[in-house]
Amino acid sequence: MPRRRRSHASAPATARRHAGDGQTIPQLGRAMMKVGIIGSGEIGGSLTRRLSKLGHQVSIANSRGPGSLADLAAETGARAVTVHEAARSGEIVFVAIPAFKIADLPKDLFDEVDADVAVVETGNYYPQERDGRIDPIEQGMAESRWVANQLGRPVLKAINNLHWRSLLDGGKPAGTPGRIALPVSGDNDAHKARVIRLFDELGYDGVDAGPLDDSWRQQPGTPVYAANLDTDGVRKALAEASPERKPEFRAALNSSIGKP
Repeated sequence: MPRRRRSHASAPATARRHAGDGQTIPQLGRAMMKVGIIGSGEIGGSLTRRLSKLGHQVSIANSRGPGSLADLAAETGARAVTVHEAARSGEIVFVAIPAFKIADLPKDLFDEVDADVAVVETGNYYPQERDGRIDPIEQGMAESRWVANQLGRPVLKAINNLHWRSLLDGGKPAGTPGRIALPVSGDNDAHKARVIRLFDELGYDGVDAGPLDDSWRQQPGTPVYAANLDTDGVRKALAEASPERKPEFRAALNSSIGKP
């Protein structure tokens, strides 16, 4: 999710489904999904509220345990669970925690989780403000590739370019001029299509942004980041992105993980 810089019941429904390139394909009956969310901050909390309201079965977890999520569970009807349960609770699992906390997740978090489960990481690397230095990213590895390596699990990168306020209340019906589009990077086309369909229900177009190793095109400091562009704008911004990190999104030489 973009950071503001410091200067900075399952009623039947229909939904329009979008292919990976953002084009619309015929309407299908919308099935309720099981969704796991790891992280209860701004993005995780907003996803919980939005998806629960749509009637999806949401399981939410954080590092403090289910007891800390009683209020959010009561508000939304989501299940408060452990992180292991959240990883095993969905057809889609969102990992919405800061980059420096990724390495603290249990190493067996996704062990024996079916390969058909799509894992979406929504985060960004903010070395100066929060995360400290992560050497592989500083050396050019895409942020989400580093996350996938830490999790031992293929991931998609999505939502990272959207501020949580826009996630909570920025969705619009399909076909609305200026509807926000969200790039989705990853190596599994079926997973991307599933996530893009879910984004459509939330009120956003989805754009297939290519393989995970190209997800640097949507990292902080790129043209698509925090820009709330429509589909054409997202495609143009992705094409114009540079792999060179801007100075404000690079770490100081003497920083370390979690200690900016």
